[in-house]
This record gives sequence, structure tokens and C-alpha cells, in this order.
Amino acid sequence: MVKSYSVTVAIPAYNEEAAIGATVSKIRRLYPEYQVLVVDDGSIDKTAQRALEAGAEVIRHPYNIGNGAAVKTAIRHAKGKYIVLMDGDGQHRPEDIAKLLKEIEVYDMVVGARDSKGQASLGRRIANWCYNKLASYVGKFPIKDLTSGFRAFETATVRRYLYLFPNTFSYPTTSTLAYLRSGLTIKYVPIDVQKRIGKSKISILGDGARFILIILRIATLFSPLRVFIPVSFTFFVLGLAYYLYTFTFFHRFTNMSALLLSVSVMVFLLGLVSEQITQMRYDRVEDVFEKKVVKFSPKTKNDQQDERQSEE
Repeated sequence: MVKSYSVTVAIPAYNEEAAIGATVSKIRRLYPEYQVLVVDDGSIDKTAQRALEAGAEVIRHPYNIGNGAAVKTAIRHAKGKYIVLMDGDGQHRPEDIAKLLKEIEVYDMVVGARDSKGQASLGRRIANWCYNKLASYVGKFPIKDLTSGFRAFETATVRRYLYLFPNTFSYPTTSTLAYLRSGLTIKYVPIDVQKRIGKSKISILGDGARFILIILRIATLFSPLRVFIPVSFTFFVLGLAYYLYTFTFFHRFTNMSALLLSVSVMVFLLGLVSEQITQMRYDRVEDVFEKKVVKFSPKTKNDQQDERQSEE
């Protein structure tokens, strides 16, 4: 378990006056030596005042920029060696902070994973299931809760990825795929969530397509070939199938077959170039990381003798 004074609990908030006070108060009661930092993203209610009254440090944006922007502000101003991000709407239980911190000295990122009952509605459960499957394919890692905002990092490590974080709601997606691409480790810890206080800022119909586009954009940013190869293969199969059809029935090679096969080759080559560009960027970043690994040293004869004596 990490030392308490080395932890910052950061809460991005926008119009959360109904829940932020109780959330901060409970964190302060359970973990009195943690830094509790609330970033008020231009709320038009009394969010900042309620957080201050409950004992949090507050940074306030002059106007609403976005959840991701609030997260970036929190990470920049965190004083602890480790930072725990959680929502200010009452869904995340402060008691679960200890579960995440229990694993953070072994893993680079620890995420509180909700089960299907923790999703707000059936539509959101289906959407999150699709997001998890798509991200698992891109990251080549079983992702249990891609959109969870309850996660812990080592502050110095996550700061190196801030330039990738968008100002909107997709920072969990970006951070997850960025860590996986860099070869860093992720641990999912099951948590229970409570019903949020207030109205959700995310609309399934309005934001669903945007989340899919964000995942595809991030996929092409981190693992381009995982996107380009299936597209190239699809064009190749269509071109080959159309050629076999026209050759069988009309004994000719058509312009459409040539077009489909040419597009297949061009998409594949574009994916290769994108992969090289991505790798060049990470070669400049990864050398600064000291990954968390468990090291084992060979036992000496003295160690073996001590073990035998202790057993006797």
C-alpha cells in the first residue's frame, strides 16, 4: 500500500453542487492525509463553493472547456506521486480508492471496472460493450471498462501523455490505448457504483457516434495497421471476387476489379507508413519510462542455508 501523503485524489466537476460536497467530505474522512483536488470546469452553480466548504483544494476554469480539459488541469497541479481520478457525481465510492491504490505499485494504471449492472441503461450497456470489444481488438488486450473515469496512475508517467488527451469525454479511451501501445501495464479492479446524483452530461444518441469516431481515430494514432489491414483485406477480397465473377461469365478483367485491387494495395501501404510514423513518435517517449517489473535474483548458498535453518 502506498503512503498516504503521496496520493492526490482529483475530481473534475461541472455543475455537480448536489453531490460534490458529500463526495469530498467522505474522501477527507477516509483519507485525511490525501490531497483532494477539485477542478471546477466553469460551473454555473455552486460546485466550487461546496467543494471548498468540504475541504478540497479548488481550481476553477473561467468557462466550460470539457471533462478532458479539467482532467489535464488536475494532473498538471497534482502534488502526489500517484493520482486517482474519479467522478464528482456520486457514482464512485471513495471506499474503492484503497482498492486501486493497493495495485498501483505493481501496475502502471489501475482502473475501477463496472459490471453490467453498473451501467445507467440498457443502451449504455450495449454501447460500452461495443467500445470494449473494439478497443480490445485495437489494443490486443482484454479491456473490461474502456470508459471508466475511476482510475489511478503514477503522476509523472501520465503527464507525458497529456498532449494526447482531448478536451472532451474521451480521456479514458486515450489513456488506456496510449499505455497499452507503450507496453505499460493495466489492471482492472471490480467496483460497485451508485446511482449518479443529477443528470448525465453524455447522450447516447448525440455522443455515441462521436465515441466510435474517437476510438477509430485513436486506433489509427496508436495501432494503424489494426485498422488499415482489415480495410485493405476487404477491398482485396471484393476485387478478387469481382474479377473471378467477370472472368467466369464474361472472360475479361474489368476496370472495377483493377480499382478495387489497387485501392487494397494503396490502403495497405498507407497503413505501413502510418505505423512507421507512430513508432518513431513512441521511440522518443518510451526511453524515459522505468516499467514496473518484478525482479528475481538468484539465491546464493548463504540464502539457501538460511532458508533451511528457518524451516528447521
